[in-house]
Amino acid sequence: MAKLKKYNGHYCESEYEYAFIGFLEAEGWNYIPGNHINRISKRDVLIADDFKKFIAETNPELTEDEVTQIFDNVRLVGAESDFSTLHKVYGWMVYGIPFTPQDGFAKMIPLIDFENPEKNIFRVVNQFTVEYTNNGQKENRRPDVLLFVNGMPLCVVELKNPTDAQATVYDAWEQINIRYWRDIPHLLHYCPLACISDGVKTRLGTVRAPYEHFYAWRRVNDDDKVSTLPFAETETMIKGVYSPARFLEIFRDYIYFQDSIYDSAEVEIVCRYPQFFAARLLKQSIVHSIATGNGKGGTYFGATGCGKTYTMAFLARQLALRCSDIPQIGSPTIILIVDREELQKQGAKLFTKSKEFLNLGDVSVVKNRAQLRQELGARQSGGFYICTIQKFCDREDDKIGLINTRQNIICFSDEAHRTQLDHSKKIQFRKDADENMRAMVSKPYAKVLKEAFPQATFVGFTGTPIAETYQTFGDEIDRYTMDQAVADGLTVSIKYHPRIAKVLLDKNKVKEIEDYYKKCADDGTTYDDIEASKQAMSSMEVILAEPSRLERLASDIHDHYLASCSNDPGRIQKAMIVCSSRRIAYDLLLKFKAKYPEWFE
Repeated sequence: MAKLKKYNGHYCESEYEYAFIGFLEAEGWNYIPGNHINRISKRDVLIADDFKKFIAETNPELTEDEVTQIFDNVRLVGAESDFSTLHKVYGWMVYGIPFTPQDGFAKMIPLIDFENPEKNIFRVVNQFTVEYTNNGQKENRRPDVLLFVNGMPLCVVELKNPTDAQATVYDAWEQINIRYWRDIPHLLHYCPLACISDGVKTRLGTVRAPYEHFYAWRRVNDDDKVSTLPFAETETMIKGVYSPARFLEIFRDYIYFQDSIYDSAEVEIVCRYPQFFAARLLKQSIVHSIATGNGKGGTYFGATGCGKTYTMAFLARQLALRCSDIPQIGSPTIILIVDREELQKQGAKLFTKSKEFLNLGDVSVVKNRAQLRQELGARQSGGFYICTIQKFCDREDDKIGLINTRQNIICFSDEAHRTQLDHSKKIQFRKDADENMRAMVSKPYAKVLKEAFPQATFVGFTGTPIAETYQTFGDEIDRYTMDQAVADGLTVSIKYHPRIAKVLLDKNKVKEIEDYYKKCADDGTTYDDIEASKQAMSSMEVILAEPSRLERLASDIHDHYLASCSNDPGRIQKAMIVCSSRRIAYDLLLKFKAKYPEWFE
């Protein structure tokens, strides 16, 4: 970073601004001062020369008047609200703008060449004055830095003086989210993205996102280690987000808008770095899995705060739009399998409002297997289905069997450590035809699903992976750890306080245990087996469940809890106690009831 200089005893904020611009230049952006740009009026927020040059060069069949007409269509865009205008313009930027030239054949004119980044015009501009009218008087705003692609300002950057303790990234957010939307919304109609920085904290978000939804970008490449050092945030952000090719990749597929009919809710979200890397790496793994036919798309290990549901949405979009040239995939059918109705409702709340983003056609919540079987049989591609794993409970009296053999079916398994594993058998009791009670044992979910969709690819999402998770879904493709979630402010750290509860075993119990192991040795049990059993026995049952220990443990928890609440009255007064087994947990509960009955009144 450039060294900050002092002027009249004060540091100059512009020094950080030019250092930021220098980083962007190093990544391939071309710098031009705002006052060097040719504009008819300072109300104009597009660079007309760049826009027209790109359109003319990529569409040589268009006349000069037609190019100007396209420019005017973009410049004079409007919709029901500022947010609807932003959403509309973003759609043009990603998919192209509809236009009917003089030959009479309507076509889509691309405003950005995403496949060939080098054909676009990338400019970083500072001190770009934007004029507006306030109570009949002309006034202006001047964003610190704007990033233009083909003459359109796609991202606004607001910087604060790194040496001024009173200037914070929150102030930068307020500048964009409050003042710019109030005074110069016609600029933000073209700016889905926003970046705020004070030299230590550098955060990425959208122009409609609340402050708490601006996050650091802590990774540059797929195989990089995550950096949680605050002073590295600016460099990591610029290299990880703003290299031209990466910027276009994020801009095209990782900015989420709800379907346009829900624009009144003003939901616009840009991916966080764990979602970006998880989606792109899982897509690669799925493509490889389909090519090899092993059905294992990979496992994603995401701790609390990873944004798993949005990761699934970004991944689904990647599979729908960026794999069309792969014959085995084309437009895939995606089935999201969850283990609780609560998660099914949560998924439906997002995905049923995301048809335009997913580009897979209908989004349906599956009511029963018959519906799923019928709908999958009626289509060869597309569709997004959400269902609970319990719909695949296969029993002797309720066989599931084959549902569909298509290869382009991809199953996302939420909470994969609890579902779709080979040990996930269920026993249900019901009466048979003769009114006799019978136990019905279901097949493991993993086996049932593999029989139902023999050519499908399965992807596991979990915050608690176990060995069998990887056996079912394949290797871990990417991860978002608890330490990363803490660094991002998405969860609080877990603090460990060692507290020793002395254990006094009953002498008769000790002798009984020793006599048992002596008998095992006399019967031919190996020394290693005895030692392993002793370790498990002593740790899990004898020591942890010893009554006097539980007595002291209950007292210690009681006293510690009351002291904590007294020292911090504003704290939410809730606590959770975790034990190594249900029996020990129940015994401890009885101790609490006996010692502190007022807690149970």
